[in-house]
Amino acid sequence: MNKITVKGGIPLNGKIAVSGSKNAALPIIFSCILTNGVNEIENLPDIGDVRVALKILSDFGARIEKRGEVTYIDTRNLCYHEPKRELVSSIRASTYLIGSCLSRFGICPILPFGGCNFSARPIDMHIDACIALGAELIDGTLLSKRLFGGRVQFKKPSVGATVNAILLAAGAEGESLIEGCAVEPHIDCLISFLNSSGAKISRKGSVIYISGRHLSGGKIRIIGDMIEAGSYLAAGLITDGCVTVDNCPSGDMTSVFANLRSLGAEIDIRGSSVSATLIKPSPFASIVAEPYPGFPTDLQPIFAPLLAKCSGGEIRDNVWQSRFGYLNSLDPFGIRYEVEGNHAVIYPSQIHSGISTAPDLRGGFACILLALSAKGKSEIYSSDIILRGYEKLENKMRLLGADVQINHI
Repeated sequence: MNKITVKGGIPLNGKIAVSGSKNAALPIIFSCILTNGVNEIENLPDIGDVRVALKILSDFGARIEKRGEVTYIDTRNLCYHEPKRELVSSIRASTYLIGSCLSRFGICPILPFGGCNFSARPIDMHIDACIALGAELIDGTLLSKRLFGGRVQFKKPSVGATVNAILLAAGAEGESLIEGCAVEPHIDCLISFLNSSGAKISRKGSVIYISGRHLSGGKIRIIGDMIEAGSYLAAGLITDGCVTVDNCPSGDMTSVFANLRSLGAEIDIRGSSVSATLIKPSPFASIVAEPYPGFPTDLQPIFAPLLAKCSGGEIRDNVWQSRFGYLNSLDPFGIRYEVEGNHAVIYPSQIHSGISTAPDLRGGFACILLALSAKGKSEIYSSDIILRGYEKLENKMRLLGADVQINHI
């Protein structure tokens, strides 16, 4: 287990480069299972979730080699066996084994898919997509001798279910239509990668058209991570500094910038370089997390400390109905709040140093933000979960002037 020690009260200033997107990288890694060739992935972040995903592929027989900025994944000699449960249960992206394994091997057991435990995260829509394209669920295992093109209709946007539907349809025989799909940038990133592998996929709004193909090796550069970019911009704001993030997917972050401005921040956008400075805190801010192009649910825990630092506000999460458990872990830093269902009110708070435990990936970073803001020494335990999504966290924080240390205990 790791512990992060923060000596706060220091304004963060300077520039860091945003790493490749975690949410784009993971679907692409698992989609390599569909291919029969050598895949080239550039700008893959070196984070916990990616290392687990690569280990799962390696256990199937994939040969993985990194040269400079490019990771090569050779999938020409894959052989199915049930993935190790300790690996599957450690990351939510292991759900992408459903689409990839059914397409390549014709089998995928329903395993204890893991990830952050912040809300009920059912996979019923994933399974419905499998059945719509010809799979069967028998005694807890999804099976298919052949997948056939068909129509998948989602009752609400789901990134995970959309990814699995794409993986299933790309490996199926014939044409498929996916309606009501998620439209996050990492969905388009996955489509681009699969098309480079020989797939024929196009998206128009919330509808995806797919013609199943035999896929060879693909090639792509992972887009910058908008959640990491928003996190470091918040770190600058909460410490009364000014942070610049390079490799920022600024075109995908309209809603993030709009909400930062609603808090009283001034945003300077110069292509893929973005800076944020807190000019005058707004009297009250209202944030609503919604599917893209709305404000991302992964950033609402990051904005809660900003609301407490500024003049308070409210957060409503229309993606997850109970994603406010992380607020309990912010109690030791003095944050004041009320929660009812998918709505939270954050009050202006006197933030002080404290000792806490990271509840999940983004809630853990929220703890770091409060620790950075408070004078004195703070400690955050179980910080391994934060390192699942932030590459070179300690180094980047120090580049900005923060006094942060990660220790194994």
